[in-house]
Amino acid sequence: MSTKVAVAGATGKMGRLVTGIVEELDGFDLVAALDSRSPLEDMLAADLVVDVTVPGVSQGVVDFAVAHGKNVLIGTSGWSADRIQALRRTLGDEPRSGVVVIPNFSLGSVLATSFAAMAARYFDSIEIVEAHAATKVDSPSGTAVRTAELMGAARSALGPVAAPHTDQRARGQQVASIPIHSLRLAGIVAKQDVVFGGTGEVLTISHETISPSAYAAGIRVSLAAAADARGVVVGLDQVLGLGADGAAAAGAGADTADASAEAPAPAPENVSGQAATATSVQP
Repeated sequence: MSTKVAVAGATGKMGRLVTGIVEELDGFDLVAALDSRSPLEDMLAADLVVDVTVPGVSQGVVDFAVAHGKNVLIGTSGWSADRIQALRRTLGDEPRSGVVVIPNFSLGSVLATSFAAMAARYFDSIEIVEAHAATKVDSPSGTAVRTAELMGAARSALGPVAAPHTDQRARGQQVASIPIHSLRLAGIVAKQDVVFGGTGEVLTISHETISPSAYAAGIRVSLAAAADARGVVVGLDQVLGLGADGAAAAGAGADTADASAEAPAPAPENVSGQAATATSVQP
Protein backbone atom coordinates (compact mmCIF):
# COMPACT_ATOMS: atom_id res chain seq x y z
CA MET A 1 0.00 0.00 0.00
CA SER A 2 1.43 3.37 -1.03
CA THR A 3 1.96 6.30 1.33
CA LYS A 4 0.08 9.36 0.14
CA VAL A 5 2.25 12.48 0.34
CA ALA A 6 1.48 16.19 0.38
CA VAL A 7 4.39 18.61 -0.12
CA ALA A 8 3.99 22.08 1.40
CA GLY A 9 6.33 24.57 -0.26
CA ALA A 10 6.32 22.56 -3.47
CA THR A 11 7.35 25.47 -5.70
CA GLY A 12 10.60 26.28 -3.86
CA LYS A 13 14.02 24.74 -4.58
CA MET A 14 13.72 22.00 -1.97
CA GLY A 15 10.03 21.59 -2.71
CA ARG A 16 10.69 20.87 -6.37
CA LEU A 17 13.41 18.39 -5.43
CA VAL A 18 11.19 16.61 -2.89
CA THR A 19 8.23 16.54 -5.27
CA GLY A 20 10.32 14.94 -8.03
CA ILE A 21 11.66 12.29 -5.66
CA VAL A 22 8.20 11.43 -4.31
CA GLU A 23 6.86 11.06 -7.85
CA GLU A 24 9.58 8.57 -8.81
CA LEU A 25 9.84 6.68 -5.49
CA ASP A 26 8.15 3.29 -5.19
CA GLY A 27 5.64 3.12 -2.37
CA PHE A 28 4.83 6.84 -2.36
CA ASP A 29 2.17 8.79 -4.23
CA LEU A 30 2.07 12.58 -4.51
CA VAL A 31 -1.52 13.66 -3.81
CA ALA A 32 -1.01 17.39 -3.15
CA ALA A 33 1.60 20.05 -3.99
CA LEU A 34 0.89 23.14 -1.90
CA ASP A 35 2.20 26.61 -2.64
CA SER A 36 1.77 29.86 -0.72
CA ARG A 37 -1.80 30.28 -2.01
CA SER A 38 -3.00 26.76 -1.26
CA PRO A 39 -5.42 26.13 1.61
CA LEU A 40 -4.01 23.81 4.25
CA GLU A 41 -7.02 21.58 3.76
CA ASP A 42 -5.41 20.42 0.51
CA MET A 43 -3.11 18.19 2.58
CA LEU A 44 -5.91 16.24 4.24
CA ALA A 45 -5.90 13.48 1.62
CA ALA A 46 -2.28 12.66 2.53
CA ASP A 47 -0.83 10.24 5.06
CA LEU A 48 2.47 12.16 5.21
CA VAL A 49 3.04 15.91 4.94
CA VAL A 50 6.48 17.18 3.89
CA ASP A 51 7.11 20.76 5.06
CA VAL A 52 9.74 22.62 3.03
CA THR A 53 8.24 26.09 3.38
CA VAL A 54 9.73 29.04 5.29
CA PRO A 55 9.95 29.51 9.07
CA GLY A 56 7.13 32.02 9.22
CA VAL A 57 4.78 29.46 7.64
CA SER A 58 6.22 26.16 8.87
CA GLN A 59 4.74 26.24 12.36
CA GLY A 60 1.20 26.65 11.04
CA VAL A 61 1.66 23.90 8.46
CA VAL A 62 3.01 21.44 11.01
CA ASP A 63 0.45 22.31 13.68
CA PHE A 64 -2.39 21.79 11.19
CA ALA A 65 -0.99 18.47 9.99
CA VAL A 66 -0.39 17.15 13.52
CA ALA A 67 -3.85 18.25 14.65
CA HIS A 68 -5.30 16.13 11.84
CA GLY A 69 -3.24 13.07 12.70
CA LYS A 70 -0.76 13.31 9.82
CA ASN A 71 2.84 12.24 9.98
CA VAL A 72 5.19 15.10 9.12
CA LEU A 73 8.68 15.43 7.65
CA ILE A 74 10.14 18.89 8.38
CA GLY A 75 12.92 20.23 6.15
CA THR A 76 12.44 23.90 7.05
CA SER A 77 14.86 25.94 9.18
CA GLY A 78 13.81 27.64 12.37
CA TRP A 79 12.74 24.71 14.52
CA SER A 80 14.35 25.59 17.82
CA ALA A 81 14.65 23.26 20.81
CA ASP A 82 11.66 24.95 22.45
CA ARG A 83 9.45 24.42 19.41
CA ILE A 84 10.49 20.78 19.16
CA GLN A 85 9.74 20.24 22.85
CA ALA A 86 6.30 21.76 22.28
CA LEU A 87 5.77 19.20 19.49
CA ARG A 88 6.69 16.39 21.88
CA ARG A 89 4.14 17.65 24.38
CA THR A 90 1.48 17.90 21.69
CA LEU A 91 2.05 14.32 20.54
CA GLY A 92 2.04 13.06 24.13
CA ASP A 93 3.55 10.02 25.83
CA GLU A 94 1.82 7.53 23.54
CA PRO A 95 1.96 9.25 20.13
CA ARG A 96 -0.21 7.91 17.32
CA SER A 97 1.66 9.91 14.68
CA GLY A 98 5.20 11.15 14.19
CA VAL A 99 7.26 14.17 13.20
CA VAL A 100 10.77 13.86 11.74
CA VAL A 101 12.89 17.05 11.75
CA ILE A 102 15.86 17.05 9.35
CA PRO A 103 18.26 20.03 9.54
CA ASN A 104 20.27 18.76 6.56
CA PHE A 105 19.40 15.96 4.13
CA SER A 106 23.02 15.45 3.01
CA LEU A 107 24.46 12.07 4.03
CA GLY A 108 28.00 13.46 3.91
CA SER A 109 27.06 16.38 6.13
CA VAL A 110 25.47 14.22 8.81
CA LEU A 111 28.48 11.91 8.79
CA ALA A 112 30.81 14.89 9.18
CA THR A 113 28.72 16.08 12.14
CA SER A 114 28.91 12.61 13.68
CA PHE A 115 32.70 12.55 13.23
CA ALA A 116 32.93 15.98 14.85
CA ALA A 117 30.97 14.76 17.87
CA MET A 118 33.38 11.85 18.17
CA ALA A 119 36.41 14.15 18.06
CA ALA A 120 35.04 16.76 20.45
CA ARG A 121 36.09 14.87 23.60
CA TYR A 122 39.75 15.05 22.63
CA PHE A 123 40.15 18.78 21.94
CA ASP A 124 39.39 21.80 24.10
CA SER A 125 39.80 24.32 21.26
CA ILE A 126 36.96 23.99 18.74
CA GLU A 127 35.36 26.41 16.27
CA ILE A 128 33.00 26.11 13.30
CA VAL A 129 33.10 28.01 10.01
CA GLU A 130 30.02 27.55 7.83
CA ALA A 131 29.32 29.05 4.42
CA HIS A 132 26.16 29.24 2.33
CA ALA A 133 24.84 31.13 -0.67
CA ALA A 134 24.17 34.82 -0.22
CA THR A 135 20.44 34.13 -0.51
CA LYS A 136 20.40 32.28 2.84
CA VAL A 137 19.44 34.99 5.30
CA ASP A 138 19.68 33.09 8.59
CA SER A 139 22.87 32.48 10.50
CA PRO A 140 24.31 30.39 11.91
CA SER A 141 22.95 27.55 9.81
CA GLY A 142 20.83 24.82 11.34
CA THR A 143 23.56 22.30 10.54
CA ALA A 144 26.18 24.35 12.39
CA VAL A 145 23.89 24.72 15.39
CA ARG A 146 23.21 20.99 15.53
CA THR A 147 26.91 20.19 15.13
CA ALA A 148 27.80 22.49 18.04
CA GLU A 149 25.01 21.10 20.21
CA LEU A 150 26.03 17.50 19.60
CA MET A 151 29.69 18.30 20.29
CA GLY A 152 28.63 20.04 23.49
CA ALA A 153 26.63 16.98 24.52
CA ALA A 154 29.54 14.65 23.71
CA ARG A 155 31.88 16.62 25.99
CA SER A 156 29.32 17.42 28.69
CA ALA A 157 31.55 15.95 31.40
CA LEU A 158 34.48 18.12 30.26
CA GLY A 159 32.81 21.53 30.34
CA PRO A 160 32.90 24.37 27.81
CA VAL A 161 35.55 24.66 25.13
CA ALA A 162 38.40 27.16 25.29
CA ALA A 163 37.06 30.15 23.34
CA PRO A 164 39.01 33.33 24.11
CA HIS A 165 37.83 36.88 23.42
CA THR A 166 34.23 35.92 22.65
CA ASP A 167 33.14 39.38 23.83
CA GLN A 168 34.33 40.63 20.42
CA ARG A 169 31.67 40.46 17.68
CA ALA A 170 34.16 39.16 15.12
CA ARG A 171 34.64 36.03 17.25
CA GLY A 172 31.34 34.58 16.10
CA GLN A 173 28.18 33.40 17.82
CA GLN A 174 28.59 30.81 20.55
CA VAL A 175 26.42 27.70 20.61
CA ALA A 176 27.14 25.20 23.38
CA SER A 177 30.20 27.42 24.09
CA ILE A 178 31.57 26.78 20.56
CA PRO A 179 32.09 29.84 18.31
CA ILE A 180 30.38 29.66 14.92
CA HIS A 181 31.41 31.93 12.04
CA SER A 182 29.00 32.35 9.11
CA LEU A 183 29.86 33.30 5.53
CA ARG A 184 27.23 34.23 2.94
CA LEU A 185 28.78 34.35 -0.52
CA ALA A 186 27.91 33.97 -4.18
CA GLY A 187 29.10 30.73 -5.76
CA ILE A 188 28.59 28.56 -2.66
CA VAL A 189 25.90 25.95 -2.06
CA ALA A 190 26.88 24.83 1.46
CA LYS A 191 30.16 24.22 3.26
CA GLN A 192 31.14 23.59 6.87
CA ASP A 193 34.53 23.23 8.53
CA VAL A 194 34.84 22.11 12.15
CA VAL A 195 38.33 23.07 13.31
CA PHE A 196 39.95 21.40 16.34
CA GLY A 197 43.14 22.88 17.78
CA GLY A 198 45.52 20.74 19.81
CA THR A 199 49.11 20.82 20.98
CA GLY A 200 51.20 20.93 17.82
CA GLU A 201 48.35 19.98 15.51
CA VAL A 202 45.09 21.07 13.92
CA LEU A 203 42.30 18.73 12.81
CA THR A 204 39.69 19.98 10.33
CA ILE A 205 36.53 18.01 9.52
CA SER A 206 35.19 19.52 6.31
CA HIS A 207 32.10 18.93 4.20
CA GLU A 208 30.99 20.76 1.08
CA THR A 209 27.78 20.42 -0.90
CA ILE A 210 28.40 21.25 -4.55
CA SER A 211 24.94 20.41 -5.89
CA PRO A 212 21.42 20.09 -4.44
CA SER A 213 21.44 16.52 -5.78
CA ALA A 214 23.44 15.71 -2.62
CA TYR A 215 20.19 15.87 -0.67
CA ALA A 216 18.34 13.24 -2.72
CA ALA A 217 19.52 10.12 -0.85
CA GLY A 218 18.78 11.71 2.53
CA ILE A 219 15.32 12.75 1.37
CA ARG A 220 14.52 9.19 0.30
CA VAL A 221 15.66 7.74 3.63
CA SER A 222 13.79 10.44 5.56
CA LEU A 223 10.55 9.85 3.65
CA ALA A 224 10.66 6.17 4.54
CA ALA A 225 11.37 6.96 8.20
CA ALA A 226 8.70 9.66 8.45
CA ALA A 227 6.01 7.43 6.95
CA ASP A 228 6.17 5.11 9.96
CA ALA A 229 7.44 7.47 12.67
CA ARG A 230 5.87 7.78 16.10
CA GLY A 231 6.81 10.70 18.30
CA VAL A 232 9.51 13.22 17.39
CA VAL A 233 12.78 12.30 15.69
CA VAL A 234 15.43 14.98 15.16
CA GLY A 235 18.28 14.66 12.70
CA LEU A 236 19.29 12.45 9.81
CA ASP A 237 21.84 10.91 12.16
CA GLN A 238 19.01 9.42 14.21
CA VAL A 239 17.26 8.17 11.06
CA LEU A 240 20.47 6.44 9.97
CA GLY A 241 21.19 5.00 13.43
CA LEU A 242 24.22 7.19 14.02
CA GLY A 243 24.69 8.85 17.40
CA ALA A 244 26.45 8.96 20.72
CA ASP A 245 26.61 5.17 21.09
CA GLY A 246 28.60 4.84 17.89
CA ALA A 247 30.85 7.72 18.89
CA ALA A 248 31.52 6.17 22.27
CA ALA A 249 32.38 2.81 20.73
CA ALA A 250 34.76 4.38 18.26
CA GLY A 251 36.37 6.50 20.93
CA ALA A 252 36.82 3.68 23.42
CA GLY A 253 39.84 2.27 21.62
CA ALA A 254 41.65 5.53 20.98
CA ASP A 255 45.02 5.22 22.69
CA THR A 256 45.55 9.00 22.58
CA ALA A 257 42.40 9.77 24.55
CA ASP A 258 42.56 11.63 27.82
CA ALA A 259 42.28 8.93 30.45
CA SER A 260 40.09 11.18 32.57
CA ALA A 261 37.52 11.77 29.79
CA GLU A 262 34.20 10.11 30.43
CA ALA A 263 32.06 8.56 27.72
CA PRO A 264 30.05 11.14 25.84
CA ALA A 265 26.55 11.70 27.08
CA PRO A 266 23.68 10.68 24.80
CA ALA A 267 22.46 13.39 22.49
CA PRO A 268 19.84 15.33 24.46
CA GLU A 269 16.25 15.11 23.30
CA ASN A 270 15.97 18.87 23.06
CA VAL A 271 18.89 19.30 20.68
CA SER A 272 17.28 21.40 18.03
CA GLY A 273 19.47 21.10 15.01
CA GLN A 274 18.08 24.45 13.95
CA ALA A 275 18.99 28.04 14.66
CA ALA A 276 16.25 29.61 16.72
CA THR A 277 16.30 32.79 14.68
CA ALA A 278 16.54 31.12 11.29
CA THR A 279 14.43 32.68 8.58
CA SER A 280 15.03 30.69 5.41
CA VAL A 281 14.34 27.27 3.98
CA GLN A 282 17.04 24.71 4.63
CA PRO A 283 19.59 23.66 3.57
